[in-house]
Amino acid sequence: MNSASESHFGLTGLATMGANLARNVAHHEIPVVVHNRTVSRMERFLAEHGSEGPISGQESVEEWVGALARPRVLMSMVQAGPATDAVIEEISPHIDRGDILIDGGNANFRDTQRRHATLAERGVHFLGVGVSGGEEGALNGPSIMPGGDREPYDAAVREIFEAIAAQVDGAPCCTYVGADGAGHYVKMVHNGIEYADMQLIAESYDLLRHGVGLDVPEIAERFRTWNGSELESFLIEIAARVLAKTDDATGQPLVDVILDAAEQKGTGRWTAQNALELGVPLTGITEAVFARALSALKSERERASGVLRGPSPDGNGDETLAGDLEHALYASKIVSYAQGFAQMAAAAHEEDWNIDLGSMATIWRGGCIIRARFLDRIREAYEQDPALPNLMLAEFFAQALEEAQDPWRRVVARAAELGIPTPAFSSSLAYYDGYRRAHGPASLIQGLRDLFGAHTYKRVDRAGTFHVVWGEDGHEVEA
Repeated sequence: MNSASESHFGLTGLATMGANLARNVAHHEIPVVVHNRTVSRMERFLAEHGSEGPISGQESVEEWVGALARPRVLMSMVQAGPATDAVIEEISPHIDRGDILIDGGNANFRDTQRRHATLAERGVHFLGVGVSGGEEGALNGPSIMPGGDREPYDAAVREIFEAIAAQVDGAPCCTYVGADGAGHYVKMVHNGIEYADMQLIAESYDLLRHGVGLDVPEIAERFRTWNGSELESFLIEIAARVLAKTDDATGQPLVDVILDAAEQKGTGRWTAQNALELGVPLTGITEAVFARALSALKSERERASGVLRGPSPDGNGDETLAGDLEHALYASKIVSYAQGFAQMAAAAHEEDWNIDLGSMATIWRGGCIIRARFLDRIREAYEQDPALPNLMLAEFFAQALEEAQDPWRRVVARAAELGIPTPAFSSSLAYYDGYRRAHGPASLIQGLRDLFGAHTYKRVDRAGTFHVVWGEDGHEVEA
């Protein structure tokens, strides 16, 4: 690493993520020069954390850039969107050809591609980097997904990122993803899988409470038990913690005093939108996005509760449902990861990125929000077959889905009978059933399209494209 007198790494944006990332860098004895638009925040940061390592600060952008040796490595940790563009515009007059500018926020990958192209015209290297792990990960070791120019990354950035990333089995949870927007794209899909994971966990909680009749502490204990199984993951672990928390003011479970309207910042929506553009069936993640949108209609739902009729789940102590849920949750999680990895493969082909899917599973094993035990199984699946079209076809996952499908079906059927909505469970099972069918009903859809719009169809028994002349005598012609 560089000595303190030759600091190459600078970071601007000292909100929680940026501040903890700067501290992480300094804890590894890597000199870091910090900056923040609000100078008082930088001064407070230096007063609280300046003794933790080789950290210094500069008040103005010009001084901050000037304090770094060339090639400068400048990392922005500000809010995605206009704020990132504003930072780049402010920095640009002060940087030189060969410098490296990094965006570590949750940017839309199309914005990253645009910024990369603009800065490349000036000879400035731009890296769009996904950083996952929240504030704890930023401080103690996140999962890092760098994309952009490979050569300057290897020469000046890789050593820093690999030092500060989470470590699993002696390997850093950081690997170069691909050109221009690939890093932010993979982080977007990561967040989409996170949406599906959380929705499945929420549906499990709902079924355990209102279908089985467990109280909140009992559900917390159930999640703790699940975390000792194949379901082991960070999200299952923290679900147990949230459910076990008692509200200080009321003495009720905290989950009972939190408004049931989930917010979102956009990455899940971007994932679903991009899947539609690519033609990738991303059902679980998309249903998770829609479920958040439905949860936000709180006043409408309150009104509807007194108008629209349906079953009223009474929590009748259905232990069969409780036992089945563990298997249904595992199977549905497999589907959400299978869909996310299929989307990354499709985008890599579309954008000409050389994304190593096995490596993505490897770097998600530690630091990140969706870290889970079975990521090792995903890595193994892609090591055995790098061209695997869908994770469900890998032997381990195909067997796991076969073993889980009976309880999975019972959970979805029982939830429908109880009137408890399970969009993520239901859509995941429908995807599994749709994918495993060699023949489906889409032939009728094509027939309908041909009749009302002369959209043509292909036949199963011979090559060519055909159309029925519906408005005349109904004879078939080759289009």
